[in-house]
Amino acid sequence: MTHLSASKGRVVVGMSGGVDSSVTAWLLKEQGYEVVGLFMKNWEDDDDSEYCSTRQDWIDAASVADLIGIEIEAVNFAAEYKDRVFADFLREYSAGRTPNPDVLCNAEIKFKAFLDHAMSLGAERIATGHYARVRAVEEGGQAQYQLLKALDHTKDQSYFLHRLNQAQLSRTLFPLGELPKTEVRRIAASLQLPNAAKKDSTGICFIGERPFREFLNRYLPTQPGPIKTPEGVVVGQHQGLSFYTLGQRKGLGIGGVKGRQRDDGTADAWYTARKDLESNTLYVVQGHDHPWLLSNKLNAQDGSWVAGHAPAPGSYAAKTRYRQSDAACVLPFAQKDSFALEFRESQWAVTPGQSAVLYDGDVCLGGGIIV
Repeated sequence: MTHLSASKGRVVVGMSGGVDSSVTAWLLKEQGYEVVGLFMKNWEDDDDSEYCSTRQDWIDAASVADLIGIEIEAVNFAAEYKDRVFADFLREYSAGRTPNPDVLCNAEIKFKAFLDHAMSLGAERIATGHYARVRAVEEGGQAQYQLLKALDHTKDQSYFLHRLNQAQLSRTLFPLGELPKTEVRRIAASLQLPNAAKKDSTGICFIGERPFREFLNRYLPTQPGPIKTPEGVVVGQHQGLSFYTLGQRKGLGIGGVKGRQRDDGTADAWYTARKDLESNTLYVVQGHDHPWLLSNKLNAQDGSWVAGHAPAPGSYAAKTRYRQSDAACVLPFAQKDSFALEFRESQWAVTPGQSAVLYDGDVCLGGGIIV
């Protein structure tokens, strides 16, 4: 259960123009808070392109604020975003890894730059439309804040929030954590919000729906090289290792290469399996369950623990990518910055650069970057 303070103070809500943050603002106003909306502008390199929806998003957010009767202001965090999130994003891709910028955006922008700005406006709390929950428990006479999965597990976003710390969670409200998405849509429709039927945004915040390779091309040099099978047979040419991620099946450009065939003359699909930066070689394998695509252990660095310290070794569950179900695992050791995980069942396409996030039931303990 999200615990709300008895004295309803000022809450600044991050309003994106989407239905989730709009309903969040309305719910808090209904609960008696003084609500102020804040629209964050985090990207401005190509605002005028067909893929950038910032202008429409701002119109939607302002229309909702007007309808529900709250103030809203726009604030530009594009410089902070470039320094703290995008620079890291490019660094990771250059090193052949596949980062998750939304995780870093939450830790560095939405719950740091935004939180600081909200406090300067006299807010006691901030709120966002994320599907997650915060629970306060007492530990040694002190309040300890836990990050929990949303009740609607199909929409749970705790994976993206796992780097939040005690100070951030103590000032954060997630009103949607208790609600199914269908109810959020129903509320938006009943209030006749102008964005009630707006589609959920997908993809990385600053890329939107644009072709990913075309976007990366503008920032990273292309270095074509060979595509090889595990046996060393060259089956094609890649456009640059940065543009491929482990487990990738589409866009390899080797569809016509049959390789190993089944008895009926058909062939298994090709998948990206490894990247060798030294030789600039992309390795591909045939078949979804090729041994090169399966791992029963991983190491992670740059750890971040919600409680402020690493959990004790033991049995837990983990996600190595957002859209997967929890996988049973053992944590043999965990330090402040690094940890290892051993899985009961092999995990598919465990990808360096992505986040491995650890759970104890519904409680998100934190995580780190897969190496």
